[in-house]
Amino acid sequence: MKIIKDKVAKLSFVALLVSVTAAMFYTPTASAHGEKSQAAFMRMRTIHWFDLNWSKDQVSVNDTMSISGKFHVFAGWPETVDKPEVAFLNIGIPGPVFIRAGSWIGGQLVPRSVTLELGETYEFKVLLKARRPGDWHVHTMMNVEGGGPIIGPGKWVTITGSMGDFRNPITTLTGETIDLETYALDGVYGWHLFWYALGVAWMLYWCRKPVFIPRRIAVDAGKADSLITPTDKKVGMAFAAGTMAIVAISMGQANEKYPVTTPLQAGLMRGIKSLELPQPTVSVKVVDASYRVPGRAMQMTLEITNNGDSAVRLAEFNTASVRFLDADVYEDDTNYPDDLLAEEGLSVSDNSPLAPGETRTVDVTASDAAWEVYRLADLIYDPDSRFAGLLFFIDEDGNRQMTMVDAPLIPTFI
Repeated sequence: MKIIKDKVAKLSFVALLVSVTAAMFYTPTASAHGEKSQAAFMRMRTIHWFDLNWSKDQVSVNDTMSISGKFHVFAGWPETVDKPEVAFLNIGIPGPVFIRAGSWIGGQLVPRSVTLELGETYEFKVLLKARRPGDWHVHTMMNVEGGGPIIGPGKWVTITGSMGDFRNPITTLTGETIDLETYALDGVYGWHLFWYALGVAWMLYWCRKPVFIPRRIAVDAGKADSLITPTDKKVGMAFAAGTMAIVAISMGQANEKYPVTTPLQAGLMRGIKSLELPQPTVSVKVVDASYRVPGRAMQMTLEITNNGDSAVRLAEFNTASVRFLDADVYEDDTNYPDDLLAEEGLSVSDNSPLAPGETRTVDVTASDAAWEVYRLADLIYDPDSRFAGLLFFIDEDGNRQMTMVDAPLIPTFI
């Protein structure tokens, strides 16, 4: 019986060490992001990204690229998601393959969280510095406190070169120039190794005795008090006292070595300037809207009124970062991600120029495989089955204007 217990103890200890080591050193990789898994209503009724530009498709290590464009904060923000009173402009990438060199909203540097107003449109720009070679899916993203990350469109970007060449130099407030990529790295490795060794020593002390199953047997037999000896208590107190002493001494040494420090900045930036768009001259009323499941198509009946002084045509419907275009009216030349661009996905029953002062009721169909590929069709299973998006109209002079649409969406299965 004793031999069996000893074997169980040894196997348990080996399994525990293997599990801990695997947890510390295993790093999963990802080739893309989970925008498809995000609820359709989140992508449709929160942040609408448009006019996006990825400055480069390929960049070398240490070189920079930018993502710029605009985003509209939907006025009918869903009640189930916390409003963007504390939001942070971010970039969705699989780990630190880029570093963010700067972020701007409305022309203002935004290194911290901001407050966004519902119904407003903002310009943004994020400057990125390439760090790790590979092909990476680079997304726009807005983190909202209580609402989570709201992911925008993504595009594949290739980083070439060697990560060993990456440098991230900065000048501190005391005038010292350091490389953040390697600064104090020896200390980081050393302390991690020290605490790991201390933890293993703690485990070795306790695992030298029967573990897990034999201890459970002793507890069930009413002999739990016999498992911990006076020596065990002394060793435990020595570990606790030593740990506190090490922390106190090392903290004192760090304060002496680095006398000038500043805390992480966590304030909230308010009053971010929104984009002053011209008052739209086209008004749109959604008479009804439905999603035809077999045809992967959304159908809308729209009542459009042109209150301007120039004839207009409907050019684009943008929802959840998927763009449906009428190829006869507008052709995209921005190198937008192909999987999010339905170049001939928008059809209008009568898309002839709508004259000033004219009102017309038209049937609009937005159809493309993206409804299923990006799981937008899941909207029909939502308790509050509503859609939202941006309609873009173009006048005779090529000027473009944006109008929001929002209405219930009824599924049809025939």
